[in-house]
Amino acid sequence: MENKEHYRKLERMYLNANLNTEIYDTTECKIGFETAEIGLTISEKYFHALGAIHGSVYFKLLDDAAFFAVNSIVEDAFVLTTSFNINLIRPANKGKIRAVGKVKFKSRNLFVAESILYNENGKEIAFGTGNFAKSKVQLSEEIGYK
Repeated sequence: MENKEHYRKLERMYLNANLNTEIYDTTECKIGFETAEIGLTISEKYFHALGAIHGSVYFKLLDDAAFFAVNSIVEDAFVLTTSFNINLIRPANKGKIRAVGKVKFKSRNLFVAESILYNENGKEIAFGTGNFAKSKVQLSEEIGYK
């Protein structure tokens, strides 16, 4: 069952996190039932020495999209990434990129989600799969869930 208020609170929590306001200042976030989409406008501040975005940016977007796809169905607690594997396919150095995450498996204690990162032309540039677990940290205003 969809809980749109929960999704909006997760979006605000994500967009207002220090990491996203201080470093990744052009982030976009849209969360739905078992899905999440995270977007970023590429800036040279994300580049490695060869003039394309660093793999850590790929990882962050892929993990964030998969993470929030899972947290879309966990309404009482913050989830944790327990492992995440990525595959880089091609470089990106301009425009907007977006990661789309989807829940692939869920049980009482384990969630598996995958995400795909696309460039602004819709070409896949990376993908990842992660395992997530429910934490003991409750979703609350203290952590930005408001």
